[in-house]
Order: sequence, then C-alpha cells, then structure tokens
Amino acid sequence: MNLEEAIRTRRSIGRLKKDPVDRAVIEKILEAATWAPSHFNTQPWKFIVMTGEGRSKLGEGYARVALASLDTGIGAALEERLEKERAKAFRSPVVIAAVCSPSDDPRATLVEEIAASHAAVQNLLLSAHDNGLAGVWRSGDPMYHPLMKDTFGLDAEEQLVGLIYLGYPDMTPPDGKRTPASEKTVWIDA
Repeated sequence: MNLEEAIRTRRSIGRLKKDPVDRAVIEKILEAATWAPSHFNTQPWKFIVMTGEGRSKLGEGYARVALASLDTGIGAALEERLEKERAKAFRSPVVIAAVCSPSDDPRATLVEEIAASHAAVQNLLLSAHDNGLAGVWRSGDPMYHPLMKDTFGLDAEEQLVGLIYLGYPDMTPPDGKRTPASEKTVWIDA
C-alpha cells in the first residue's frame, strides 16, 4: 500500500476481533509513530501499551473517573455501572495510551508539543492500517480527568492525548467522504 492509498483508505473502526496482535507488529507501528515531526526535535511522546489483563489498568481508570462523577449510589447498581466502565478497556485486544511528555527545551511550547504528539498518533494509525490492523482514536472527558492521569502515574506536566484501540477489523470499513481541498484552501499569490 502506498502512502496516498493509506491516507485515503484508513478509517476509524470500533468493531474489532478479539484475536491477539503480535507484539512485533505493535512495535513496528510504534516505531513509525516516533518518526512524526516535532519542533526542535523534542519528540515529546510516549506510549503505554495494554494487552491481555494489562487493559484492566485503563478499566480501573474509567471506573475511578465514573465513581468520582456520580452523585450517589451504592450496592449492585453502583457495581454494575463500574463494571460497565471497566469493560470499556476490553473493546479491543490492544489499547495504546498516547502521552504528551513535554520536553524541558525552553524553545518548545506546550501547544507544539501536543501537536507533535497528535502527529505521532496519526503515524501510528496509518502504520496500523498498512499492517492490516484497524482502530479508533478515542478521547473525551474521562481521558482528560486527573484521576485517569493518576491511574497511569503521569507526571504533572504530562497528559494523555489519545487512547488508541487496535485490532483486526470485524466490519467492512465505510466509504470515506471529504470536502475537497479546493473548498478549504485560500491561495495568496501576490
């Protein structure tokens, strides 16, 4: 698959088979992620890979965030809700938490470090697609909650920038639709 084809055919796929993904494939796509651009070559990303029961770390983070946001609740109903939250981590055989770990280079700004980390996630997703995997980049309020950050033991300046659920697709990817670039481009020639 060439680059143009990978860009045009990659889709967010949330329905994934339970089949395990070989560690060498995961390492290959992580290596591709590290070739993203970053201002001053700070390379401000790191990745936490969860497979098997390791995904329970993320599940516990989801449960902690949910518990903190609930007004009240006890007993079976509460435990059922928390189990539902924990189960979110097991929607795919591999979950990769992408982290922005900003450099101490005084020339680097936080917004650029986050942008570079997002570029690394894009590389990861394109490489996963090229290697026959599918996935979805998830975020949302629970990911940004301080308890989720605490769950992963992140430093004060670090932040989660994506939860990437990966595996082999269990559905046919939908057709892609994009607004033509010509409708999103302004040319300044003179």
